[in-house]
Amino acid sequence: MRGARKAKSKAKVTVQGAFVEATSDLPVPENDSDSDFEEPMSVSGAGSGRGRKRGSGRGGSAVKRPRQTGAAARNRKKSEDEEDSGTGSLFDVVKSGKASLQSTVDEWIESYKNDRDTALVELIQFFIQGSGCKGTITPFMYANQEHAEIIRKMTEEFDEDSGDYPLIMSGPNWKRFRVNFCEFVQVLVRQCQYSIIYDQYMMDNIISLLTGLTDSQVRAFRHTSTLAAMKLMTALVDVALNLSINLDNTQRQYEAERQKQQPKRANDRLEMLLQRRQELEENQAEIRNMLTYIFKGVFVHRYRDSQPEIRSICMAEIGTWMKKYPNMFLDDGYLKYVGWTLYDKSGEVRLCCLKSLQPLYDTEELATKLELFTNRFKDRIVEMTLDKEHEVAVQAIKLVISILQFNEQILADKDCENVYELVYSSHRHVAQAAGEFLNAKLFRRDENSTNKLKIHRGKKQSLNTPLLRDLVQFFIESELHEHGAYLVDSLWEINDMMKDWECMTDLLLEEPAKGEEYMDDKQETSLIEIMVCCVRQAATGESPVGRGTSKKLTSKENKQVLEDKTRLTEHFIATLPQLLLKYLMDGEKVANLLQIPQYFDLDIYTTSRQEKNLELLLRYLHEIMEKHTDSEVLEAASKCYESLCSEEFAIAGKCDVARKTLIDSLIAKFKESMHDFFAEGEEPDDDEIFALLACLKRIEALYSCHDLNSWDIWDDIFHIIKSGNDSQGIPEEIVCKALACGSQALLWYLNKLDEANPNKNEMKSLRKRLNDMMKYCHDLLFHQQDKVGEEAYITICDLLVMFSRHLGEINEVMRPLVYEPDKNLQQQLSNFLTEKVFIEDDDDDIDENVKIEELHKRRNFLASFCKLVIYNIVQIRMAADMFKHYMKFYNDYGDIIKATLGKAREINKVSTAKTLALSLTQLYKELQMEMGAVDRSSEAFQSLKELSRRFALSFGLDQVKNREAVAAMHKEGIVFSLHVDEHHDLSTPPPNLSFLEVICEFTNKLMKQDKKVVLHYLDKHLPGGMMPQSRSEEWQSLFTYRNSLSQGDGEVHPITLKQATQRRYANKRKQIDVSDHDSNMSDWVDMSVGTPAPGVPVMASTAIKRRRMDEESVGGASEQSEDFQESYIGGAPPTPHMSWMTAQKGQTGAQRHMEAAYGHYRQGGNLPPMETEGSEASIGDFESPRSHVMPPGYYGDGTQNIEDPSHSGVIHHLPPVQVPSEMSHHGY
Repeated sequence: MRGARKAKSKAKVTVQGAFVEATSDLPVPENDSDSDFEEPMSVSGAGSGRGRKRGSGRGGSAVKRPRQTGAAARNRKKSEDEEDSGTGSLFDVVKSGKASLQSTVDEWIESYKNDRDTALVELIQFFIQGSGCKGTITPFMYANQEHAEIIRKMTEEFDEDSGDYPLIMSGPNWKRFRVNFCEFVQVLVRQCQYSIIYDQYMMDNIISLLTGLTDSQVRAFRHTSTLAAMKLMTALVDVALNLSINLDNTQRQYEAERQKQQPKRANDRLEMLLQRRQELEENQAEIRNMLTYIFKGVFVHRYRDSQPEIRSICMAEIGTWMKKYPNMFLDDGYLKYVGWTLYDKSGEVRLCCLKSLQPLYDTEELATKLELFTNRFKDRIVEMTLDKEHEVAVQAIKLVISILQFNEQILADKDCENVYELVYSSHRHVAQAAGEFLNAKLFRRDENSTNKLKIHRGKKQSLNTPLLRDLVQFFIESELHEHGAYLVDSLWEINDMMKDWECMTDLLLEEPAKGEEYMDDKQETSLIEIMVCCVRQAATGESPVGRGTSKKLTSKENKQVLEDKTRLTEHFIATLPQLLLKYLMDGEKVANLLQIPQYFDLDIYTTSRQEKNLELLLRYLHEIMEKHTDSEVLEAASKCYESLCSEEFAIAGKCDVARKTLIDSLIAKFKESMHDFFAEGEEPDDDEIFALLACLKRIEALYSCHDLNSWDIWDDIFHIIKSGNDSQGIPEEIVCKALACGSQALLWYLNKLDEANPNKNEMKSLRKRLNDMMKYCHDLLFHQQDKVGEEAYITICDLLVMFSRHLGEINEVMRPLVYEPDKNLQQQLSNFLTEKVFIEDDDDDIDENVKIEELHKRRNFLASFCKLVIYNIVQIRMAADMFKHYMKFYNDYGDIIKATLGKAREINKVSTAKTLALSLTQLYKELQMEMGAVDRSSEAFQSLKELSRRFALSFGLDQVKNREAVAAMHKEGIVFSLHVDEHHDLSTPPPNLSFLEVICEFTNKLMKQDKKVVLHYLDKHLPGGMMPQSRSEEWQSLFTYRNSLSQGDGEVHPITLKQATQRRYANKRKQIDVSDHDSNMSDWVDMSVGTPAPGVPVMASTAIKRRRMDEESVGGASEQSEDFQESYIGGAPPTPHMSWMTAQKGQTGAQRHMEAAYGHYRQGGNLPPMETEGSEASIGDFESPRSHVMPPGYYGDGTQNIEDPSHSGVIHHLPPVQVPSEMSHHGY
């Protein structure tokens, strides 16, 4: 019997065209078509091997089974109602998940032993139902039809009204079904592994059916059957492993018995072991045949399927096979499929490839077999660390780490550098993965080299000392010195040296160990910056700004933060004064060190009796404020005083005394320098200028965090501002600092007022000072010294925001303080943008860093003005000069202008539309001034049309909400285009007529019925009230615009999906009469689909139906889909087709939305009546939709806190608004 089976297995036929030689060379596969519209396997391939007719032996001829009768042929068919209610079918049992899958499989096995055909019908029905098909396979069909015919029948009965099927449906029940579905297949094989799978019937039929389904053109069949086939193969791999183990045990027992001496040898046992070994070898060969067939019949075709989820299944399972059964699958003939698919254009598939490779490289005995694969695809894996999908990039970095551990020499320095740079990535998970790579490559602790080293006073050197030196050197060489916080965050959870405060301060304060070099100035500066970033991260537990969204810390994380904060405070309370003393005159180092006290637990000064160290800190702070003039150092010291003087801590009293002592000293010096500078009859010398400027810098820094108005310095500051306007001899820096101090003084005056019952005299005084400040700033706006004008501009914008209408709306008693800019000031601010912001840099000799700083300054200028627009402080119309530069300066300011446009539209859609029209007309007038008569073919005019197109796109897709605004746009354009003076010759076109081509871009934003009204408005305002008789070139703009308004009058609505389905299937079983349709045959049969084998009809593909419906809707054939490329070298493969369900949902949603909108207007009566040629309707007659009326007022109920960096310490409430980063700050 076994011999016959063996002979039959030798007669096995492989699938034609599916076999790939196992070779160590990994060639790129040839391009092969594979998409949603797949052609079935060839007859020779499907009809041979396991694709033969059911019931035939392995390699034998097809033998038709006798028709079943009696109990053996009982009909298990259930009605749809019974199936929906779940009455015991395999699908219902697996879906519910209530019964044990093993008991369910055991029951099926018993059924199979009693009547294998009936049991197989039930199992096949399970796979069909699992695909979402409502069709039922009857015993008659199973007995008389081949699998291909059954699949065709099920395809015809597939319910395509919904694109959902169990594997992709959402909800916990369907997720559980997917898990149960996979487990059911594996349990089935496991329970049948000792007998049934070798009966040459069950597995033949299951594999044949699944292979046929995986070749279906219906995505649901392909997806479900591929998953089942891959899980079936995984289960067979487990069986093969068990057979291999049993075979090894049997062989060992046989050898042991054979080695015995003849008298002790049991011949019966030897014969039994020999027979058992032969049987296991036959079974192993049988399983290998099954594995090979499934791989060639399913995997080789589906690993390049058009659907990424199907490709993902293949890549996930092949990794499992390689890990479990490396003797068969960990071979270049199989690895090449994973290597090729690393180039897949779907991130999900690429991720599955990397996850499949990860456990192989993590296992030492398997990694050694991957040397050829690594050499071939190493560059691609390193390249994937820069993948646009962050999850893929993270997994690629982890794989590179595993490769590094497998073979350190295989990665070149350039490969490592590419990964190193990712520690500065804005995506935290990518950066942390790169940090792990950096840690594995560079920061390896060598305990033997440091355990005997001593530093000053016999102190043992920390194990982290060489690592911190390497970290500092890496930071310096990366040349990204402003992003130390990103580097720290990348390594924060990976290496404990980031919290070794003692080691860091020892490197800065102690003598180096014997044989080590002193750290140079650059290294010390970098170490201090890294140390301060570590302190910040430890004390707050927050990632740096820009690296992901800030999450709420868990209780465990909060506890860790408190512990870290306590430890760092205890350490730096003693060492910080020493560090400040050592670097007292080094501004860059001091500015960083002064940030540390802001993260202290200041109660420890009292609880640990550290008053002496507090006095040292305050003394060095005083010295720093008196000796330094650098703004960064002074601001850091000011913030440090603010933290120490916080009233919630016991040390506040002592610190406040120190602060007042410092301020008294600085004010005295300021008044003395004022007296010397403005001494009558004398010109100030350089020393007097420096003294006054230094005092103003210190006052400005203190003003940002502390209220200095008690020292009564307003008159002196304002005297400098007035003098700067009256006299040109005062240095610009002094005037700028005085303006900044004056602005902050006004905010502190405002902050000091009692909001409930403000002092009227104080309000009156503040109002006078505000008026004086705004008057002189207005005068300084176009000062001959650029810096003075720029500071005046920033001051005006900031004060307009702080004293805007919202101040009176929030608190009625504050209304007298509201300052509203007049039209002259608004225009001056707009002109400032034109002169200072919207200018081009033609000088190529300017340093790149200087250009970046200049651009940053200009963006701040623009953002300051945009805030006035979005807070409704200046008229929207004033933004016209800004909007017209949208395209020309898109790279520099496009994000700010776009955000402003969106917010302006929220304030008033119609006013914004008129402002856009004004921008376009201004540009058109500029063209007229340059050219005389505007050349419609010129590049400048085309640029104007492109700007108009961009403006039109900003209106979005909702025609109802924008109806009135779009109408206003057309009205403004028509009035401008047709404007003529009294003496104009009516036989010649108006001078601005070509502007109609510009507003043509907005025509598609008009609703259909509004186009007629706009068309009538156009005809009504034509010169002379009638159409021109001539159709010469000079009148073409008018005819172009009229044609755009007239298009679509006779349009037919696209057919719905239901109509398309009925149209196709009305005569499903009849011959299609091509003459009944306007379209040609390609509209009904997609010629890009491979021609099926003879005798196999075209399957009813969901995707084909959807494509055809789209073609009929738009009146033309769609482009042929690109086949999924098997070869990916040189670039990612083409994008697959959108799911027909996704496309259908989009169209259906849009259709319903428009129908709802039209219905709303029909019911509300807001649509104007259909106009006749004699009607007198105008655009001004449009009503706004009732459901979209703007609420009274602009500001919402909520508020947000906006803190001015230049006015720190004063927080005011402003309406919430989301704007670009530059627009969230005042000043520069």
